[in-house]
Amino acid sequence: MSGEIVDTKLSLILSILKRFLIMFRMKKHVVLIGCLASSCLAIAYLVHAEGKHDRAGKVGDLASSPKEEQVYFKEDTDYFKKKTAPGPYDWLASHKEAGQTFGQYLESGANKPDKKRRVLYVMPLGEFGEKAPSLNVLKEYMEAYYGPLAIKVMDPVAVNEVVCKKRMNHGSQQWKSTDIIKWMKPKLPEDAYAMLAITMTDLYPGEKWNFVFGQASLQDRVGVFSFARYGSKDKKLALLRAGKVLTHEMGHMFGIKHCIYYQCNMNGANHLVEVDSTPPHLCPVCLRKVHDAVGFDISDRYQKLQDFYQKQENKEAAEWSGKRRLMVK
Repeated sequence: MSGEIVDTKLSLILSILKRFLIMFRMKKHVVLIGCLASSCLAIAYLVHAEGKHDRAGKVGDLASSPKEEQVYFKEDTDYFKKKTAPGPYDWLASHKEAGQTFGQYLESGANKPDKKRRVLYVMPLGEFGEKAPSLNVLKEYMEAYYGPLAIKVMDPVAVNEVVCKKRMNHGSQQWKSTDIIKWMKPKLPEDAYAMLAITMTDLYPGEKWNFVFGQASLQDRVGVFSFARYGSKDKKLALLRAGKVLTHEMGHMFGIKHCIYYQCNMNGANHLVEVDSTPPHLCPVCLRKVHDAVGFDISDRYQKLQDFYQKQENKEAAEWSGKRRLMVK
């Protein structure tokens, strides 16, 4: 579908919406207008999806990759679902993202680990009680996900040692994420490729914001995010969410942008329902980016992930990883 046709249809949809807004200004029609706006957003996405979100060619030319690796990067396989159309409150409904092909990732000149900087640090801030995900389990997951890079969980930083502005919002304490990032920068160890701070305290980036899940400075290779809004009475679900957000945010540290092509761990998410709908695995495009940055054996990585998921009794993820591992057998 050509860009001209897409723009024409989008303009028509917006024109229709504008006319309805003029016709129904009375308050009693607010619900109708809201439903119409949501419908138009969904229609606009579906019209646009065949263009910007088309998956063909996004993984790049595979001729330079060894044959045993090419099978893992092939697009449109039975293992990966295309990105679903967003609902009115989903990430892509409110963020116009162009996506990032493998070629664009290479051209971006993103930071990469080198001989000196080969450790991914996790810095716990404040207390991690019984409701918090296990730091040891998260470390094990990160080792399977981003090995052979080393993963080091630092000693927890006491609440009174975290230098940032604090406030109360709806009865809960929040820390200012931008202040934490500034405080973290000089603390980056010499052997660190990146350092992520994690906390059970809610975050906010500025006074006009209600909250933020997390924030990062990719150039400085530091970031912070909170598990405060990822909790659940189901400990397995809480751990799965924590593992996904931790590996997702670390993916950004390699210069990887949000994925718009497949259902992928690098999808953006606005809320828990959207987080839960994304898989823990990487699509072919994002897998190739991480492989370029880290340099792991792909089959071996899937084996380690399968072992981890089996240990955590995540049958679906374990079976998926096992099937992917055996693709070249």
